[in-house]
Amino acid sequence: MGRKFGKRGKSGGGEPRDPASLFGAPQPPRQSARPASSTPLADQLSQGYPGVDAGYVVLPRSLAEGMSLPWQHQMAALLAQFHAEHARLTWPIYRVVPSRYEKLADLDEEQLAEAGYLVEMDADGEMVYRERSGRKVEDPLNTTVLVSSLDPIPKPAARPAPPPGARPAPGAPAPMNI
Repeated sequence: MGRKFGKRGKSGGGEPRDPASLFGAPQPPRQSARPASSTPLADQLSQGYPGVDAGYVVLPRSLAEGMSLPWQHQMAALLAQFHAEHARLTWPIYRVVPSRYEKLADLDEEQLAEAGYLVEMDADGEMVYRERSGRKVEDPLNTTVLVSSLDPIPKPAARPAPPPGARPAPGAPAPMNI
C-alpha cells in the first residue's frame, strides 16, 4: 500500500518551519510618521509666522527679491500659476502698511485717531478712551491696538548704474556674443 498525502520522500521529525521565514529577510518596521495632510498650506500658515494673519499672507518684496535665483524662479512660477487660476476675479487694490501692536494708553492723539479711538478728559480729570462709535473702552491699559510703524525690513541696496560706455573692470571676462 502506498503512502498517504504529503509525506513522500521527506524525512519526518524535523522542527516545523515558520512560513514567514520562507520569503527572505523580514521587512524593516514602518516609520510611525504622521500621514500627509490634506491641507498643507493651511497647516503651514496657521503656525503664526510673520506676515501671516487670519485673512492674508504678505511677502515683503525686498526679501523675496533677495532670495536665491532658483527660489525666485520657483516663486515666479507659483505666482504665475496662482494668477492664471484666478484671472477671472476682479482684484481690489491692497494697501499693506507695516504695523505693530501697542497698548491703547501708550498712544498719542494721532495714533489713536489712526486706530479709530478718541481720548477725552472727564469731570474728575481722568482720561477716557472711546471708540469712534462713542463706546467707552473699559480697560485702556490692557487693550492693544494695531498702529502703523516704520518698516523694519531693509530695502535692497540700490546698485548704481554703470556710466554709458564704461569699460569692464580689468580681469573681468569679456562679453560674448553667441
